[in-house]
Amino acid sequence: MATEAIPAKAREVRLAAHVTDVVTKANFDVVKAPVREPGDGEVVVRYDYLQVTAVMQDLMREDADLPMPTYKVGEPLWGFAVGKVVKSNSPDLKVGDDVEGMNGWNEYAVGPAQSFWKLDPTMFPTPQHYLTQGPTAYHGIVDIAQVKEGDTVFVSGAAGGVGSLAGQIAKCMGAKTVIGSAGSQKKIDYLVNELGFDAAFNYKKGPIVDQLRKLAPEGIDVFFDVVGGETFEAAIQAAAQDARFALCGALSGQVGNGDGAFPRLDIMHSIVRQIQIRPFATYHTPDQIWAWQSHFSQWLKEGKFVFPHTVVEGGLGKAPQALIDLLRGKHSGNLLVKLT
Repeated sequence: MATEAIPAKAREVRLAAHVTDVVTKANFDVVKAPVREPGDGEVVVRYDYLQVTAVMQDLMREDADLPMPTYKVGEPLWGFAVGKVVKSNSPDLKVGDDVEGMNGWNEYAVGPAQSFWKLDPTMFPTPQHYLTQGPTAYHGIVDIAQVKEGDTVFVSGAAGGVGSLAGQIAKCMGAKTVIGSAGSQKKIDYLVNELGFDAAFNYKKGPIVDQLRKLAPEGIDVFFDVVGGETFEAAIQAAAQDARFALCGALSGQVGNGDGAFPRLDIMHSIVRQIQIRPFATYHTPDQIWAWQSHFSQWLKEGKFVFPHTVVEGGLGKAPQALIDLLRGKHSGNLLVKLT
């Protein structure tokens, strides 16, 4: 294989200032930095796709309390990306290998071969299929909510990166009915017509509890929540006996410093219904990643699953605006930025 020309400098995105309200372009610096020569046991990777997720805004806050490294002012942001090895001084990776790395807000990355994961080209149709929030969705639906055959499942933020996978996983696990909430008719149509949700509603079009009770008159058995706020309060009122709530996020409190992270809990109703509220974090352990990837691969091959994603073209310089647009609800599914 011919050796690819590697530029002396390449673009990377650094944190210019911590986020205090909502993320803006002023929080990013897009700069050119030297691409150093690899040392012994190291490789050079050209990244092709970067995954952008809502949690990145929280990682940009100085006071973020998260189970993962936060971003530092003046340093490049980190994020999952896939690309190809273009130079190798390691026997473990050769030029042309597809890999995944964590320092993806860069056009090129140089580091030990062990800091990248070699991708199995037979597992998925494209390397981009490795860039999903599937470990979180799978862990929440299967391990935390323990969805079983016959369940009625409600997924908030269902058109987002996690929700769009969670609903499909619930169907694969035998759920009788999967209901999603989203913020536009376009997203509702996407959930029902493309992702196989049984029903969906626009949370902006009337009281959430009324819409939910209409679609689930016997109550919901499982609530997979990435939104919080009024949606959480409505789910409590619409819960069936012994309902299980898997709490994954609070998007209504992440954007604009809203109070969605502090919903009211109807304690007596929760007691009577014996609702089990199970907040969780996903640490992306090897077991969690493999559980998701192996099932995702199988379900794709069986025609039971769709890879929900949006691709933003235009290179690394488009990544800051892609995150801003994601937080505004512009995109559906898992958001990828095409870097090459």
